[in-house]
Amino acid sequence: MNLRSLVKDACVAAGIAAVLFFPIVGLVLDRATVSFQLQRGAAAVAIVFAGRLLLGLAARGLAGRGGAGAALQAWLRPLRERAARPAAALRLHARGLVAVLLMLLAAVPFLPFTSNYLLHVMAQTCVYVLLAMGLNIVVGLAGLLDLGFVAFYAVGAYSFALLAKHLDFSFWMAIPLGAALAAGAGCALGFPVLRMHGDYLAIVTLGFGEIIRMLLTNLVPITGGPNGLPAPRPTLFGLVFAAQGKPGQTTFHEFFGLPYSPSYRYMFVYLVYLLLMLVGVWVFHRLREMPIGRAWEALREDETACKALGINHTTVKLSAFTLGATFGGVGGVLFAGMEGFINPSSFNFLESALILSIVVLGGMGSITGVVLAAVGITLLPEVFREFGNFRMLVFGLAMVFIMIWRPGGLLRVTRRSFAGTDHAG
Repeated sequence: MNLRSLVKDACVAAGIAAVLFFPIVGLVLDRATVSFQLQRGAAAVAIVFAGRLLLGLAARGLAGRGGAGAALQAWLRPLRERAARPAAALRLHARGLVAVLLMLLAAVPFLPFTSNYLLHVMAQTCVYVLLAMGLNIVVGLAGLLDLGFVAFYAVGAYSFALLAKHLDFSFWMAIPLGAALAAGAGCALGFPVLRMHGDYLAIVTLGFGEIIRMLLTNLVPITGGPNGLPAPRPTLFGLVFAAQGKPGQTTFHEFFGLPYSPSYRYMFVYLVYLLLMLVGVWVFHRLREMPIGRAWEALREDETACKALGINHTTVKLSAFTLGATFGGVGGVLFAGMEGFINPSSFNFLESALILSIVVLGGMGSITGVVLAAVGITLLPEVFREFGNFRMLVFGLAMVFIMIWRPGGLLRVTRRSFAGTDHAG
């Protein structure tokens, strides 16, 4: 594109920005009066114009043979040479990097600058990674668009709260039962949608999620309705993390002869959730490499060809919904144990959209990309919390930038290839 075309393109972008920004930031409501602050809208339009023009100039320069394009190629040459190393060496380096990263994550609670708030946010990130792994099975591997995944999340959380209330179940006892109940809900959802695809499947799953939320809201005698239910905190071999335990309970600090500190509970919860998240990532990796994982990918690529190969598409779909829901149920139990209280407002459609955004932004079927996306989506709003209402604007702009920059996700899944040699028959 020549310079005139770039300027014209930047003007079009600025015109669209003017239509969007002037009514939003150019008009300020003050009770019953409206004040015009057009300079704010003009500044936003100018930023869009300059940014679009600079991006066009940068793309034009990189497309050329010399200048910035040659400099970029020279900068990328060592990376390409490193990527040409044998696969065994790359796997060894990757394993070493993962080991160092895990040691750093395990050491976070013991660092001097770590706060209880940071540990709580990182534990919440572990929960979202686990949920994203479950939805990654359904959407990323099997290619089934599920907009009601939060229903399994809610089933796990409420299963834990109800079992603890009526049967005195502990956190550790509720994890397998919550996972089993959520898996049953996933199997029940899978049967009606066996013949549905695309938009129809999305609408049915969306309706399923809303049905679960409405049941939780209206079944007041069982679920507590909008008032919610309490959930017990995780314990360490029966030791509770509280200033004073109930009759018959022993507190963590009394057992070890330590002064009471609420930091012990945050440290324990974070380490436990980190361990469970790693187990979930490992299980997802193993499932993806197993024949069932290959069957999910075949179903995603072409269901007709999948049937022609003799793969039972009914079993494959049900297994995807069931195993994905299992991850959601475990995530619900972890969420209830972390917060200590749940109500239906925590399981609305926005949660399903957030988890789906993590899967899409990270790269459908990818593990590393989904983990990075979950960390970014969970931590980014907290980092920009001091900006007040504008933090969601920054969050949205970051998501738009990522989808423009990497439309296939942060890290696309690469298919393994086998180099063979032709032999004469």
